[in-house]
Amino acid sequence: MAHHHHHSGHDHAHDHAAREGGAARHALAVALMLTAGFAVIEAAGAWWAGSLALLSDAGHMATDAASLAIALFAQHIAARPPSHRASYGYARAEVIAAFVNALALLGLVVFIAIEAVRRLLAPEPVAGGWVLGLASAGLVVNLVAVWVLSQASGSMNARGALLHVVSDLLGSVAAIVAGAVILATGWMPIDPILSLVVAALIVRSTWRLLMDSLGVLMEGVPAHLDYSEIGRTLSALPGVTSVHDLHVWHMSAETVALSAHVALLDGARWLDVLAAAQRLLAERYAIRHVTLQPSWPLPAAYGDRKVIPIAAASDGERAGP
Repeated sequence: MAHHHHHSGHDHAHDHAAREGGAARHALAVALMLTAGFAVIEAAGAWWAGSLALLSDAGHMATDAASLAIALFAQHIAARPPSHRASYGYARAEVIAAFVNALALLGLVVFIAIEAVRRLLAPEPVAGGWVLGLASAGLVVNLVAVWVLSQASGSMNARGALLHVVSDLLGSVAAIVAGAVILATGWMPIDPILSLVVAALIVRSTWRLLMDSLGVLMEGVPAHLDYSEIGRTLSALPGVTSVHDLHVWHMSAETVALSAHVALLDGARWLDVLAAAQRLLAERYAIRHVTLQPSWPLPAAYGDRKVIPIAAASDGERAGP
């Protein structure tokens, strides 16, 4: 049984991933400094004004800073080369960080919702002027952080961090509106009402990130690829009779891998079929990490020796010639 493992453009993909990883690390570091620095300033301003709203927003930014730190650490781990204990490398550290950040964001949404309901039932005084001033400064900081992170949004890890900062940006906008309304009318319920609106917006994006990262960790078929179509396309190649044990999965957030058993009419055509399959998968589906294992009928010289089809082979049986 012949077995071929192909990495078309693998070195180029590694170089591209390394450049993206460096950009993502830089973006995360800058966003971390901005977010952590302003969280300290906002917490001090909240203490000076006695504003629970500002203190909550400072806590939100501190949570984001912690998430950015986790993302930056994961990005560092992901850059480590493969080893004897981790032959695929550590790229999935980014996906784990994205998954953890999504869970943290959902937890934050639950906290915001509970706090908003509590304040609707028992409104508390808010220093509108301080809220308006510091929230405006926070909006500027968050806009800069969003711009920095958007430059590296191709990384799932950076995308998770970006969602955290976007949630802060939305929180700053809500706080500005709340501060302006409170200054103009003195109506305190506007603060928790806007908090619930922001929480609903955060949930939508966070849930998508959670499902995407979970799909990678569970080695599911990438959402943008059609598993059945890939199988039919490979089976339609000249010289191929069928395709079995097809697997398509994410090796990392950006790298897709494929493995399959390919049944042939004639083993002499295997190299042509292999080249055609590699080209097809790379050009049509951008899958370049490909492992294909062929099988074909035995020559007449083998007589009546039993051949077990690949699709029916059990763990204790040898498939193919």
